[in-house]
Amino acid sequence: MHLNHDPAAPPADQIDFADFLRVDIRIGTVVAAEHYPEARKPSLKLRIDFGPAIGERTSSAQIATRYDPAALIGRQIAAVVNFPPRQIGKMISQVLTIGFADAQGQVVLFSPDHPVPNGSRLF
Repeated sequence: MHLNHDPAAPPADQIDFADFLRVDIRIGTVVAAEHYPEARKPSLKLRIDFGPAIGERTSSAQIATRYDPAALIGRQIAAVVNFPPRQIGKMISQVLTIGFADAQGQVVLFSPDHPVPNGSRLF
């Protein structure tokens, strides 16, 4: 499946609300971040705390061209927590960190504009 990052692209096919609810998007706080040179595209390894129900999870995120790892510590970001883990190079990415493409195609992280409890679900 190829995702179209073009803001002028038409919307995706309609889905039922029940389909949307199957995608579990939660907020977590970045507790560790480092460059991940083994990835094919400039990426960071993230460890994100999603609160007591989910705990800490790892993510390989293609955000190294825009974000400094040290500046991400303590920042709340959104991720899909119910996809199967994926092998990304030498690491297992347990969650899909989400964001939007800017005008140059670089990922801008999706995060709340006010603090919310870790593990809060998007609705």
